[in-house]
Amino acid sequence: MPLQKVNRMPMTVETRGDTVIIYAAEADSRFTGRLQKSGKALLGTWQQPGYKASMELTLAPPPAAVTKSFKFPPPYRVEEVVFTNTLANIRLAGTLTVPAGKGPFPAVLLLSDTGPQDRDGTLEQYRMFGLLGDYLTRRGIAVLRYDDRGVGQSQGSTAAATTADLVKDAQAGLNFLRTRPEIELTHIGLIGHGEGGNVALMAAAEPLPPAFVVLLAAYGIPGQDVLVQQQANIMRSVGMEAAQIDAMNKRQQAMMEIITQTADNTQAQAIVANMLRQSNTAIDNATALASAAELTTPWYRYFLSFNPQSVLPKVRCPVLALNGTKDLQAAPETNLTALEKGLKGNRDVTARKLPGVNHLFQADQAEWAMVEGKLQPSFSPVAQETIREWIIKHAKLEK
Repeated sequence: MPLQKVNRMPMTVETRGDTVIIYAAEADSRFTGRLQKSGKALLGTWQQPGYKASMELTLAPPPAAVTKSFKFPPPYRVEEVVFTNTLANIRLAGTLTVPAGKGPFPAVLLLSDTGPQDRDGTLEQYRMFGLLGDYLTRRGIAVLRYDDRGVGQSQGSTAAATTADLVKDAQAGLNFLRTRPEIELTHIGLIGHGEGGNVALMAAAEPLPPAFVVLLAAYGIPGQDVLVQQQANIMRSVGMEAAQIDAMNKRQQAMMEIITQTADNTQAQAIVANMLRQSNTAIDNATALASAAELTTPWYRYFLSFNPQSVLPKVRCPVLALNGTKDLQAAPETNLTALEKGLKGNRDVTARKLPGVNHLFQADQAEWAMVEGKLQPSFSPVAQETIREWIIKHAKLEK
């Protein structure tokens, strides 16, 4: 969703000659564009309920390596590592950054949001985890970040993995850090973004939990409610009327109910595809079926039945929960409040709303740096320092 900067929403892509159609069933939105003679641009229209606009998608390859300016090596140790989730029999590749000095150091494992992501959390020119990892390591905290299943050098498949499966990946990463002599065994924590925050909480509720958990826009309400609220927030942000939003929410809830109650995937996909066609006559049968397949994956089915509240009372380690006030995907008014309520039995919980910060934890554009004449998205400095200060404080308290 370009206008709202919503990302990683399931989409299907269909080509018809020189025409490309990208469709997001959850938001009933699509882009239809025609390939230009240059072969490097799609010119067409983005359409979503209550909004329609011309749009051009252009190919923007990264600059050649020879044009990059020299960068000094960072003032910390960088190591390419591999660890294994023995239960799933897959190897996960990542980068371990360790502060300069003897140590041992407190450490964190970074857990990504929904969908296949690389170890840096790369989205266009923004490297969420790369920026956070660099900031923390420069300030005395070791960081392990890794490619998700099926991404980069990691084995497996993200599409076939549920949230529960990803917990096992996180536990494998924690155990890897526990083998390292430069890491302080009693100060190894998890930092999770979006769904990754829920993965962190689930790991904290099991044996051999992390020493602490930092939540970046984690979900505190059931999966079905998350999806409905995401759609409503997106539609509201473009000025859709309340009656239209309510009608869309009812259609979405009916579709999710069908998926939840119909175990047979073929039958569920046929019903969902029919519902999509009837609600949007502009999509054809192939696009509707492809979208229905996206909405019946193992991950999607698990997320529909997932309720974070069942896990929260079991979390006893310290928790820092952060949300941005501009987050359309994990609204703090509902999610942060629900997390605090579910964690009320935990004596060490800090929850904070960050003004002007979005779901990607980007600062307000007024705070972005200018690089080569262009504004460069930046990780919120306030969020970075809040995370660092909280981790260091807890490491000192436990010594």
